[in-house]
Amino acid sequence: MKGKLDLPLICLVAFFSMSAGALLGPVLPFMVEPLNTSREAVGLILGMYTFSTALSMIFVSFITDRVGRKKILVPCLLINGIAGLACYFSTDMATLLALRFVQGMGIAGMLPIIMTMIGELYTGLDRVNAMGKMSMTTGIGAVSAPLIGGILASYGWNVPFLFYGLTIPLAIIVAVFLPETNPHENRAKKRNSIIKALAEFRILYTIILSFSIFFLLYTMVIYVPFILKDNFGFTASQAGLALGLQGIAMATVSSRARSFSARYGKQKLLVTGFAITGIALGGLILTESIYHVLALIFIFGTGFGMVQPQLNTLATQVAPPGMMGGIVSVFNIMKYAGQTAAPLVLAVVLFHSDLHMVFATSCTFAFVIAFSAYSFKGVYESLDE
Repeated sequence: MKGKLDLPLICLVAFFSMSAGALLGPVLPFMVEPLNTSREAVGLILGMYTFSTALSMIFVSFITDRVGRKKILVPCLLINGIAGLACYFSTDMATLLALRFVQGMGIAGMLPIIMTMIGELYTGLDRVNAMGKMSMTTGIGAVSAPLIGGILASYGWNVPFLFYGLTIPLAIIVAVFLPETNPHENRAKKRNSIIKALAEFRILYTIILSFSIFFLLYTMVIYVPFILKDNFGFTASQAGLALGLQGIAMATVSSRARSFSARYGKQKLLVTGFAITGIALGGLILTESIYHVLALIFIFGTGFGMVQPQLNTLATQVAPPGMMGGIVSVFNIMKYAGQTAAPLVLAVVLFHSDLHMVFATSCTFAFVIAFSAYSFKGVYESLDE
């Protein structure tokens, strides 16, 4: 049974799930010196937690349909908060990466669980609407988290980690007020293997799209702050404010997810969204004006806002009966795999070339995915809008 607090609490969890990476994006260039590391390696502060999250989600995917949702969500919120607070006390790169690994274990059970709860609480366009509200919240997080991180970093490079402690009281509130949505009869059902389910093309393709959009997102989150710092002398807080422009665009477009889906259909939004992200990334190769950079950040957020709510909804729609939690977990594994792959793959590109080649690589990838979404335009036609 849905309550008035359900969606607001779900959106709060989504916000803190988003902030695990977005909070630190503009701070990364300013962590290089105090941690005695390099600009190529500092991206691992994001990559380590996303790697841990993707790895831990494998475990979550096997248990999420067998136990209550809150039995996973509440401990994960606590782990995220405690490990995040501990990061504040780190004095070297190795310790910080170890704590980020633990923090990633907490993140692993946050987003897939609330997405599954939306899938169980809502149907049809109401589900698209709820996913749009959740994506709008992550868009707001994309605006505010980098800004919060940048402002807190003005007091010290490690101060932003204190923000993660807010998920500790949130865990208590969720335990008291959020309903359990996994019926006992669903837990007792005999399930097909998740591996077998992934052999269905539209499930496999949906999780590939999830990987792709977050690979592209982390191209922006990690490497645009270097442009802002090196070319325009931005501070961490100014870089956070600039990155927040993509969040404004994400939130604005995501808030219209239901009407856009009803009018244009998911497939057209996917093609257009990926193409727009490609245009934005490609534009960063050519521009030398700060105003052009800011405009391209906003354009990227527009494309991301078209794609993300539709993919979140599709992840719940393509899942076989009794397997929604597992499929959504795999969907999110690939999301964090994309976030992990971006700093690893693009660090190699940067090492052998320059930032222009980093953005050219991701631009090309975006257009390849947009073309694939156009080519497979009939894959989601049988799903209810």
